[in-house]
Amino acid sequence: MVWHQLKRNKLALTGLAVIVLLFIVAIFAPMIAPYNPNAYDLDSVLKAPSLAHLFGTDDQGRDVFSRIVFGARISLSVGFVAVSIYITIGIILGAIAGYYGGWIDIALSRLIEVVICFPTFFLILAILAFVGPSIYNIMIVIGLTGWTGVARLIRGEFLRLKSVDFVSAAKASGASDFRIIFRHLLPNSLAPVLVSASFGVAAAILVESSLSFLGFGVPPYVSSWGGILSESREYMDVAWWLTITPGLAIFLTITAYNLLGEGLRDAIDPRMR
Repeated sequence: MVWHQLKRNKLALTGLAVIVLLFIVAIFAPMIAPYNPNAYDLDSVLKAPSLAHLFGTDDQGRDVFSRIVFGARISLSVGFVAVSIYITIGIILGAIAGYYGGWIDIALSRLIEVVICFPTFFLILAILAFVGPSIYNIMIVIGLTGWTGVARLIRGEFLRLKSVDFVSAAKASGASDFRIIFRHLLPNSLAPVLVSASFGVAAAILVESSLSFLGFGVPPYVSSWGGILSESREYMDVAWWLTITPGLAIFLTITAYNLLGEGLRDAIDPRMR
């Protein structure tokens, strides 16, 4: 049903097509990239886009197109791993709070509110200042700080569904709490989580790009869109392509995920049918 509704939304399908294309680029990056993204060529420093270098070269002669292609791997990896971490945490805590209620719900709800009070981006910066910047630390930190929205969604769905007849029937038949939560309640509560995950991937990619731009992201030798943008600050007047190409890649990726998220939201919402 969701897919049939999604097919009617041309913008969502466009976003999905862009995402699929990005996955293809990321998977086959070694075959698509014409150069080694870390290969220096001091004879081709800051060359404008041409047939030899489609997106030009940077201040060390590296091919920008190859770095953009390999940067897709970093951005998609951060987005999906970070979102997987915080969706897992959010589902577990939200399910416990919504199903059991009482003091457990109160305690977990207060925990969610405390975490929400912290400015997420500055909290990530503070943590990375202690543990050090790396691709794995970025994934983990984003995952550990972004679960609150998913937890609130799952909690609300469990509060709505736990008094429905099929749950009462499962309890009457002697089903365990674990089975009721994961076999009956959770499959019927995941629809809004899919929407949140789509928006979450876009947000995680933007956070990673921002961290790399500020120097707290991946190491300089790793190709990332934010890192290329950071390096372009000193050459904005003479090498416009260093700003345009990674900026456009970030913009298209985030827009594609947001379009897909909006399409999923409209497909799930019965008022839009």
